[in-house]
Amino acid sequence: MSNDPLLQPFQLKHLTLRNRIIVTSHEPAYPEDGMPKARYRAYTVERARGGVALTMTAGSAAVSKDSPPVFNNLLAYKDEIVPWVREMTDAVHEAGAAIMIQLTHLGRRTRWDKGDWLPVVAPSHRREPAHRAYPKKIEDWDIERIIRDFADAAERMKAGGMDGVELEAYGHLIDQFVSPYTNELDAPYGGSLENRLKFCLDVFTAIRKRVGEDFILGVRYTADEQLAGGTTKAEGLEISRRLRDSGLIDYLNVVRGHIDTDPGLTNLIPIQGMANSPHLDFAGEIRAATRFPTFHAAKIPDVATARHAIAAGKVDMVGMTRAHMTDPHIVRKIMEKREEDIRPCVGANYCLDRIYQGGAAFCIHNAATGRELTLPHVTPKADRRRKIVIVGTGPAGMEAARVAGERGHEVTVFEAADKPGGQIRLTTQSPRRRDMISIIDWRMAQAQKHGVSFHFNTWADADIVLSEKPDVVIVATGGIAHTEVLESGNDLVVSAWDILSGDVKPGSNVLIFDDAGDHAALQAAEIIAATGAKVEIMTPDRSFSPEVMAMNLVPYMRSLQSKDVTFTVTFRLQSIAREGNGLTARVGSDYGGVDQTRHVDQVVVNNGTVPLDDLYFELKPLSSNGGEVSYDDLIAGLRQQVVRNPEGRFQLFRIGDAVSARNTHAAIHDALRLVKDL
Repeated sequence: MSNDPLLQPFQLKHLTLRNRIIVTSHEPAYPEDGMPKARYRAYTVERARGGVALTMTAGSAAVSKDSPPVFNNLLAYKDEIVPWVREMTDAVHEAGAAIMIQLTHLGRRTRWDKGDWLPVVAPSHRREPAHRAYPKKIEDWDIERIIRDFADAAERMKAGGMDGVELEAYGHLIDQFVSPYTNELDAPYGGSLENRLKFCLDVFTAIRKRVGEDFILGVRYTADEQLAGGTTKAEGLEISRRLRDSGLIDYLNVVRGHIDTDPGLTNLIPIQGMANSPHLDFAGEIRAATRFPTFHAAKIPDVATARHAIAAGKVDMVGMTRAHMTDPHIVRKIMEKREEDIRPCVGANYCLDRIYQGGAAFCIHNAATGRELTLPHVTPKADRRRKIVIVGTGPAGMEAARVAGERGHEVTVFEAADKPGGQIRLTTQSPRRRDMISIIDWRMAQAQKHGVSFHFNTWADADIVLSEKPDVVIVATGGIAHTEVLESGNDLVVSAWDILSGDVKPGSNVLIFDDAGDHAALQAAEIIAATGAKVEIMTPDRSFSPEVMAMNLVPYMRSLQSKDVTFTVTFRLQSIAREGNGLTARVGSDYGGVDQTRHVDQVVVNNGTVPLDDLYFELKPLSSNGGEVSYDDLIAGLRQQVVRNPEGRFQLFRIGDAVSARNTHAAIHDALRLVKDL
């Protein structure tokens, strides 16, 4: 038996968990009609097969119709969910893992114009900033109804084969009762801590009566809101003891902070560039104070930190949730002593930011997550070995090299630079985003492990490619910064890339025109503002940096606002002219009626990329498929068999930004779904 702390079993009441790693409740936004159908089930089961002890689904499943889903949540208030849950739980149990579900009533953390357009309810009229709904102050009959709804939903989940239910008690309705910041009720549910905790305990009492003692009940709650007027650490410790002493629950799942604003949410669930495991010691304090089973998850991305959490007695079960979105087979690789093969979570938070923007969760560098029905987490071997030449080592080229190598092909990669990485290496020039390089480093190690041959400092022209006598050529040459966007004066601007690379020094009075809305403009602004320069970021959009999304925007705003950077929306830079030692920028608006000027000494343009596609078009007439991709076959997961030129000597494809400007995830997705079938 292993002596690894992470691989020790844990007895939770009657339930034996096979190790100490869990996936905490989260909503990947994969439900269909509010049900966990095939896609949701495949995603959940993959993590069970990967060895996790306990996977928790839904973050969270709605128990009432006046808790309409804003994250495409599961609908636990519908009877028809039971057979779908049963299919999922049976499959997870067959894979050897336990499974629970998180239930909630969102309270004010939703919108009144979703679902059935019912009034939002909360223990006060105080609006939640994130969702902008002014709630109805909850009445006695609402409380009675919602308690009953919780019990009904828990009973459905037990009927569906769940091992237990966890209640969500941070930011949602239960926490809105507990927190003095959001509870303005009179007794018996408002006022003292005992009164504010009564709703939570009444819900647990009703559930326990329905499900009996042989069903795990837990609570994920904040024991310190870190919010003026909210639940304090001292109150949180007392709440923890009272929850334990209630005799109603079997474990505590501790978080710290509040989620009603983007900055609060980002502190509670930290992202790239923020400290790892910032609340782990706090969870340890709760465990020490209560001597009760304690779970915790918050930016614990690596095995070493998780191992410390268990070995040091901080927690009983450690959550590695985003890490399992990146690699669902973490536990299996630990058991097989292959920790170096674990795909690293880089904290980019593409997963959660997509959810909070209304999309489905995808990992920035594992395109199979959420696509388990069509894309593999473990690359299958090819039925015959082929010679594949790849040009470019950005994320698309590196993923193509990794997958082709794992398929067993003979793979040769050419790169003009001295190191792999492409735009990833450029973005890591900002300290906050340095972890992005792991996207490249991991692929480099995996590709080399499978015999891929790399040639750096090599500008691959058609002759070099053809000399390899390839069966397949994949052009992943990326793009170059596109700055030709003005009516005049394009020669007077520099790109965001010029600033990030250090090729151009920042000016002292700088206008950044951002028509792409991605990280590059904000990264350039940080570099420039750090010199003490005056900086204005201008965009024609109605909001700035829409591609960065909410949680990733928070650290930028903290940095840039403190340096008095100006943000200007709905204005368009039209032209630049030199005037003495400076530049005059003419500014208009897509809305019309605007003609302004700015006097600056530097203009930085961020407008995406244009493809570096000369090699592709040079090779195109020599290829058998003429570069054509059958989209039907690509989507269906079938091998590409287009033949436009029977005399062609090789198949030719291009991927990533060599096609068009998109993002890292799109580049990796391009490569995986193409190369897995070559």
